[in-house]
Amino acid sequence: MVMNLHLLRLFSAVARHRGFSLAAEALHISQPAVSKGVRELEGQLGTALLERGPGGVRLTESGEILMGYAQSLFAVEQAAEEAMDALRGLHRGTLRIGASTTIATYVLPPILSSFAKSYPAIELRLTSANTASIADLLVSRELDVAMVEGPINTDELMVSPWRNDELVFIVSPAHPLASRPEGVSLEELAGEAIVLREPGSGTRDVAWEALQSSGIALGRILEVSSNEAIAQVVAAGFGIGIVSSAVVADQIELGRVVRLEVGERTIRRTLSRLFLPGRQPSPAAIAFDRLLDDARTEG
Repeated sequence: MVMNLHLLRLFSAVARHRGFSLAAEALHISQPAVSKGVRELEGQLGTALLERGPGGVRLTESGEILMGYAQSLFAVEQAAEEAMDALRGLHRGTLRIGASTTIATYVLPPILSSFAKSYPAIELRLTSANTASIADLLVSRELDVAMVEGPINTDELMVSPWRNDELVFIVSPAHPLASRPEGVSLEELAGEAIVLREPGSGTRDVAWEALQSSGIALGRILEVSSNEAIAQVVAAGFGIGIVSSAVVADQIELGRVVRLEVGERTIRRTLSRLFLPGRQPSPAAIAFDRLLDDARTEG
């Protein structure tokens, strides 16, 4: 038997108000409707719940037991409503953000800070990984917000362009090509050692496509699993690195690496937001998306 919660609510009101008239008034329905509902509930349960008398009503033993459960049930219902109100009002909850490495390290920090100041009760969790890993985490619903810097080839996700980013060539100040302020041609990169991110990285995918389309014969390829490590390897004198301009802005200013102008070659890419079709975003995710919209044109 499935208990009718509407009838249980009518019974609970009669028990709390010790009468049908007061219960009907509190519920804003007619007294006959309350009486009928309690009779139906008693019929469903096969036991009397209330004893009616000239002084009002009182609970039977069955009524006392049921009233205890009713109070617990409605307390849980109220707690659930309050929890949902808190989430809608962003007074509690967790927001799980995933971003590929460049975005997580160099683009999101001010946005995260702004969100934390506006919604201090929301716990933030940031996962930094390469583009492929972030996409997989969103598909498995382990993230609420996902942002990537490389192309995504899957029908499981929707991709929305967010802002642009430029990849740049960098070399050590001691590298022979660093003394060419006018820049170098693509052909002069032939045979040079190139330092790139690992497969699965958005930076790697975009840089590799640009190199391959140039048609030059590349020299040694060194794969490195972080942007910072690429800057360090290049600063130490090994090869030509390709990274986001945001990654090496400080390193260039400090003189640890030099930006190498390569002909007319400008490598631009789109930083994107990923969405899982049909998934309703949480209030916290909606609030974070508003901040991303505000930052859309800053790149």
